[in-house]
Amino acid sequence: MKIALYPGTFDPVTLGHLDIIKRAAGVCDRLVIGVLPNSAKHPWFSVDERMDLIEKVTKDLPNVVVESFDGLTVDFGKKIGASVIVRGLRAITDFEYELQIAQINHRLNPDIDTIFFTTSQEYSYVSSSIAKEIALYGGDVSGLIPADIADDLFRKVKERIKKQ
Repeated sequence: MKIALYPGTFDPVTLGHLDIIKRAAGVCDRLVIGVLPNSAKHPWFSVDERMDLIEKVTKDLPNVVVESFDGLTVDFGKKIGASVIVRGLRAITDFEYELQIAQINHRLNPDIDTIFFTTSQEYSYVSSSIAKEIALYGGDVSGLIPADIADDLFRKVKERIKKQ
């Protein structure tokens, strides 16, 4: 069984992420979406909330599972039996960073390779940060995040505003 790991913060999952998830799920037997806490990015959603959002938008993909982890990606990959790590590339600037990560991961565990999926052109400008910024100002997030989770994002905006 070919197991792939797609790690990330997914705060929240975007249509770009979903594009990569669907395509990666088509080339492996099992795709594990690994959700990281990543406090350096100051996530709006808790790990459990992010996992719920991903599960909501991937419910029709039977070979996709969502798990959380903390620590080194290659250690989690080894734990779940992954042979590849999936990464998405939006622009050439992503490649330089992702190449360094792929090389260090290979040094840490040469049994796990990294495969890159270029994001479909219509999502090349999409990021979780942009979606959150637009939502914060009441803008239209359609075309950025799955419609199934738009209410969740706007609920989170209201919670953040209430705390201020």
